[in-house]
Amino acid sequence: MSARTGAGSGTAAGMAAGTAMDTARKVADAVLYEGYLLYPYRASAAKNRLRWQFGVLVPPAYVETAEPSASVTECLVEGASNALVRVRLRFLHVKERRVERAEGDGFVPVPRLEAGGTTYLTFDEATEREVEVVLAMPALLGVERTVPVAIPGDHAEEPVPAGNGAAPLGRVVTEHRPLRAVLRVTAESGAGPYGLTRLRVRLENATAWTGDGTREGTREGTRDGTREHALLRSLVAAHLLIGVTAGRFVSLSDPPEWARAAAAGCVNENTWPVLVGEPGYRDVVLSSPIILYDHPRVAPESPGDLFDATEIDEMLHLRTRTLTEDEKREARATDPRAAEIIRMAGDLPPEMMERLHGAIRHLGEPARREPLPWWDPMSEAEVSPGSDSVTVAGVEVARGSRVRLSPGRRRADAHDMFLAGRTARVEAVLLDVDGARHLAVTLEDDLGADLHRSHGRYLYFAPDEVEPVAPDGEAGA
Repeated sequence: MSARTGAGSGTAAGMAAGTAMDTARKVADAVLYEGYLLYPYRASAAKNRLRWQFGVLVPPAYVETAEPSASVTECLVEGASNALVRVRLRFLHVKERRVERAEGDGFVPVPRLEAGGTTYLTFDEATEREVEVVLAMPALLGVERTVPVAIPGDHAEEPVPAGNGAAPLGRVVTEHRPLRAVLRVTAESGAGPYGLTRLRVRLENATAWTGDGTREGTREGTRDGTREHALLRSLVAAHLLIGVTAGRFVSLSDPPEWARAAAAGCVNENTWPVLVGEPGYRDVVLSSPIILYDHPRVAPESPGDLFDATEIDEMLHLRTRTLTEDEKREARATDPRAAEIIRMAGDLPPEMMERLHGAIRHLGEPARREPLPWWDPMSEAEVSPGSDSVTVAGVEVARGSRVRLSPGRRRADAHDMFLAGRTARVEAVLLDVDGARHLAVTLEDDLGADLHRSHGRYLYFAPDEVEPVAPDGEAGA
């Protein structure tokens, strides 16, 4: 759904602001679907049973989970006294999907139905909603403009065919509950030096809530007054894209020194406004329920949305490919977007998979710095881990010595059983605050020993947990 109201939406300036906001849409979409479904993308997965975690604005009368019913965005604009302000509200509207089995003259809700090789699951989906308003900045100064938002409900039924002309086995019922929200927009001039204006947008969920299974304008519901039911009347992943046709926003994350006090005075509740678009552009702000940095980007190598903006695309694609056919079948039945992920992972060509291994963003001369010693010799002049030694079974053991590990005497770590009997090279002899000696070692058969050595990452053992090994490999002095 898209609604546009207010003056200026047809002007060249208004169109320019709209173009900038469309550029920011890809990042906003990542926010919109953050956590929508998580690997392994199946309804039965534990992590997909408690859903809708970010940007949820519940009906104000619903207080069981203490989740907010409103958000407040305050941001700073310079040189925008005659600007048009474009506010675009975006959120997910939960769509109940209920599978019902035919029984007698009626239907009974069930978790799933199998028919003709197709699986039908009871599992909620979501529909994108978008509402946009364009307002003139002069009309906002010192005045609060109220913009009502009404999203109608709907109800649909689809039979589950039995085949061979028989009566349907059941039906799939989908339903949106009606939603009501309010945008309250105002501005304050003189919020800081150099003509700064503070823009304030309050978003409220104004949907009625009675806590039972009956909802205004819909048939009698089938769920009780739990969070699952409240989500049907909530704005999920709600966020704002705010653009101006003149002037520029000021970063609240890293404001210039002259605007730092004014930025600190901005109050943001349940949201975090950041600059979006290409670096250097300051005409659009994303007010996100997730903390982001200015000018966030989705990696260009990402072939599609995996519903996790911090995702490691390669890992998730590879793991999706390892799902069994039964698991893939359930994922496809879980949600159309999950079905698309299964298709995308299976069809991804090798050259695109290679791009997921890594990318070089910048080429240039690397900074040359002197390597810092992992041990500060100035801390204790009498201690030198690289040259100190300790006597073990009558043999002086120091850096470079070979030892065989015998951690079974102490077994301080459950993983010690895998190290017993393996040979290692001593990298340092350490002294702790109690005066006890410890050996830092690397395993001789560890292919990553050089890497561990360069990073100063060692295994540590007491002297009585090792046996000296002669150069020919025999234990003893």
